[in-house]
Amino acid sequence: MGVEVKLFDIREQIFDPLNFAVDFDVALERSVSTVKGDYLIHFLEALNIPVINSSRISGLCEDKFLTSLCLQKAGIRTPRFALAFNLEGAEKAIEELGGYPVVIKPVLGSWGRLLAKINDRDALEAILEHKEVLGSPQQKPLYIQEYVKKPGRDIRMFIVGCEPLCAIYRESEHWITNTARGARARNCPLNDELVRISEQLVMAIGPGLLAVDIFETEAGLCVNEVNHTMEFRNSEEPTGVSISSAIVSYCMKVARQQ
Repeated sequence: MGVEVKLFDIREQIFDPLNFAVDFDVALERSVSTVKGDYLIHFLEALNIPVINSSRISGLCEDKFLTSLCLQKAGIRTPRFALAFNLEGAEKAIEELGGYPVVIKPVLGSWGRLLAKINDRDALEAILEHKEVLGSPQQKPLYIQEYVKKPGRDIRMFIVGCEPLCAIYRESEHWITNTARGARARNCPLNDELVRISEQLVMAIGPGLLAVDIFETEAGLCVNEVNHTMEFRNSEEPTGVSISSAIVSYCMKVARQQ
């Protein structure tokens, strides 16, 4: 597309604001490390460099509890959820959510890792003990979500800027349907309900590059998570859409607006 690209490896950079050479117009944050990526975003924003996605978007999307709170506040349908910090609190939360089964997730995480479907109190006790003894500080909050039955699939929708770009079905016999865990990707045509959800999300979170995980339920579509460093390796072929080109075009649009 005739765009000059400069690739930075965050691990090799020294983020000294008085000595950092700014020779680019816009930054696209693509780190697989949330912590390193966050420091990069805040650093560049302090130097008045536009970053995609912004620190506001990354802050809302990287923490599943904050994402759920944002969705709830915006009136976007999402699974019921709660946060607790001990066994007693978790038991009370599960009772208020309607009982077992529930899903316990790390508030920070990706690729479907460390998710646990909890079917009874014994499983709850075991998971909480492992978190307490082996977990990092980020594993101490107990993010609990109602278990939503899926028809063997969920939907991932890609938003670029303010518009929905395309979507895929992620199909799997397992209850976790991440493609990183082996789910199959198939094209999901955009419909009016998906477009409406994308409009609500842009209003709530902001325009940017977002990957939205959506459940199909009897009551309609339900937003599960919103990802700010979206992966698309398995999505361009089934959708026939060049997501990578759309990302570059959006970056150039942001650069021109500065």
